[in-house]
Parts: sequence; structure tokens; C-alpha cells
Amino acid sequence: MRKYFGTDGIRGIAGETLTAELSYKTGRALGKLLISKNDSPKVIIGRDTRISCDMIESSLVSGLTSTGVNVLLAGVIPTPAIAYLTSTLETDSGIMISASHNPYEDNGIKIFGKDGFKLTDGEELIIEEYIDNQNEIENTIFNKIGRVHNSLELSQKYIQHIKNSININLENMEIALDCANGATVNIAPFIFGDLDANIKTIGCQPTGTNINDGVGSTKLETLAKYVKENDVELGFAFDGDGDRVLAVDSEGNFVDGDKIMFIIAQHLKEQGKLKDDMVVSTVMSNIGFYKSIEEAGLKSVKTSVGDRYVVEEMRKNNYSIGGEQSGHIILSEHATTGDGILTAVQLASIVKEKNTTLKELASQVKIYPQKLVNIKVADKNVVMNDEEVLAECKKVEKELADKGRILLRASGTENLIRIMIEASSDELTDKYCEQVAKIIREKYI
Repeated sequence: MRKYFGTDGIRGIAGETLTAELSYKTGRALGKLLISKNDSPKVIIGRDTRISCDMIESSLVSGLTSTGVNVLLAGVIPTPAIAYLTSTLETDSGIMISASHNPYEDNGIKIFGKDGFKLTDGEELIIEEYIDNQNEIENTIFNKIGRVHNSLELSQKYIQHIKNSININLENMEIALDCANGATVNIAPFIFGDLDANIKTIGCQPTGTNINDGVGSTKLETLAKYVKENDVELGFAFDGDGDRVLAVDSEGNFVDGDKIMFIIAQHLKEQGKLKDDMVVSTVMSNIGFYKSIEEAGLKSVKTSVGDRYVVEEMRKNNYSIGGEQSGHIILSEHATTGDGILTAVQLASIVKEKNTTLKELASQVKIYPQKLVNIKVADKNVVMNDEEVLAECKKVEKELADKGRILLRASGTENLIRIMIEASSDELTDKYCEQVAKIIREKYI
């Protein structure tokens, strides 16, 4: 059991659980690990727009430089940009300071290895050991203290990389971008504008406290309303750190990660670029997605929830595409992690190349009614092992048979229990969600 790292880095409420002290110790711990492999390592650090990023960045920098690590500060930049730059600039590690889609009071520290992939479980355990045993970490001598370099211009390398991922421009396309007041605000509009799209933007005025506030991929209805009111062809909504994206068509219909994966996978197959005709998804993907995959002559494999598990499966078999219903889409030809901007550019280019509409492409996937209920609890592990709760889930599963399914799981980043039901009607999803939720609420709320 890991003490600090969850499924997506170290997360917590800034100033309370994710403190300056913990950030400093994390910097020193990572520095100790890197110095053991290279006597003059470099780390690139990016951040989103949260007010707490200053505190965490400064603390990380102090910890890293005190062990002899040189630091490149990339400023406000998406998570996938840090992953890309880490692997292409011959740096030894990359850090992204962000809590993704969470509210502004939360923050996190995501760490990438020199290959641009997230750290292994083993590396995270080593860092945790050093965090708790700071006496094992020696300060470097005075003339080998790490230096800090402001490197905001590095974002241009990522911008060029995304633009080069397609071979057509997006001229005359009317596209709305919702940047969630987060890490994509300085980059996504620039890329789409440079590709000659006619863009309109919302969620591009960060204050430090409004990231994901009523905008972004977790509030897709905001973009849908904007698209319908402004006669836009399609829209993309990113999350706070830019590693996921969801879309809406010209009528404001939601296009989730399952539909996006299907569209891109089908296009890759047509180009002969879809390894083994395989799409990697998580257990959260909709039944309708799997039926469409089968009808299109594609294959699929399921992983646990979390993009790191999708990436692990893709790397193991060199698969081309994988992702989550929530909008984490990994395109292995171009990226080592989910990349919202890359995915949006690819999807827009397919719409343009096929001279069709996003609505037409997305209509190939018939989504089953689905309901997700999140319940905040004191101890998610206790709930997940409650025999009464598990028995109720088995009862629901038996009643749904092959016409639906139930998924009970604990959040990897918060003390939440998630109940997901898919069934033939909204009435059934409501009914079965409430059956399980009622037991949890009565016992644990």
C-alpha cells in the first residue's frame, strides 16, 4: 500500500494535506533518486493555474536544487506537454503540478520518468521511503547546488509537435474551445488558430481560483449551450491540466471518450495504423461502445479504471489507441499519456478530411443509458469490503443479466465510492443506483 501516491500522483488539499513541507520533501526525495543515476540531472516542471501552484513549485524547486538537480520551469502548460518535453529534451524527469479536474483548493504532483511515462510503482515506493526518511538524503556541496532556468519558450516545441501530428489544416472550421480556466489556456487557442480554424473560446480567463468552475470537461453542458447559441460546428472541452477532452457536436450533443475513441480507432484502421485492430479501454466504457467496436470489425481489451493502466496495457502489446470514457485518450504514435489537445486536433482533422459532421461520426456508437452516483465516505476501503453492499451489487448484477451491468469502485484520488449502472432505460439505472446507494448512505453517511 502506497502512502502518498495515488493512481495519478500525490494529491491533496493545498496547504492542508499537500503542504509546502511535503512538496519540499518530495523534491528532495526525487532528487536523491535522480542523483543516484546521474550526477547532474535535469527536471522540467509545469503547472496549471491554481493559486497554490506557486507554493508547491517553489517548495519542489528548493528540494530538488538542494540535492544538486537543475530545474527548467515551463510555466502554465498541459500535463501531456510536460510528458512530451521530458522525453524529447533528454531531461531526467518531469513534474506537473495539477489536480486535473478537481476544484481549485486541491492540487497534486505528477512525476514522469525520462521516457515521458509515469513512474513505476517501484520508483514511487522509493520516493515515498525517502520522503519519510529525509536523514538519508544529503545536501549537495555549495558549488553543485542545482540551478533554476525559466524556460517558458519550451511550450513552442510542444505546439509544433501537435501541429505536425496532422497533414491538413482546419481552414473554415468553426470550433469552440473550453479551456476550463486551466493549463490549456495559453496553448489550445494558439494551436487551433495556427491551423486556420475559426475559433471561439470560453474558460480562458484564469484567476487562480476558478479552474474547472462551471466550465471544462466536467461541466460539458456549458460548452453545449455555447455551441448551440453561437452556431459553431463543434466544440472541445478540456480538463484543468489538459490531459483529457470531451466534445459536443453542432446541436450540443455530448460526444464522450468512448465515441471519440471509436471514431479515431476506425480512422486508424482505415489507414492501416491500428495495431491488431485493438482498442484498449477501461471497465467504465459503455456496453454500446463494445457493441459498436465489434460491429466495426475491431477488437477491445479492458483494464482497471485509470489512464496509467490503459498505458501499461498499450505498452505491453504496442497498441495504437486506448483511453477512458472520461476523455483520457492515448495515441501512442504521438504521445505517452492522455493528451486533450492532440485528441481534439486529430478528431477535428477527421471531420474535415471526411467532409462530414461530428454528429454523423458519433452516431455510429449507440450508448446505453448510464448513471454514475458518487458518495463521499470516511473510508472507501471499508465500504468496498462491506458484505451487505457487495451482496446487493451481486443481486443487481443478476437482475440485469446481459442487458446491463453494475460497477462499484473506489475513486483513486478522493474518498468517494462510485456506483455505475448501465441498463436499457433511465428508469432502471435510477432504480438500481438507488438500491445500492441507499445501503451505503445509511451505513456510512
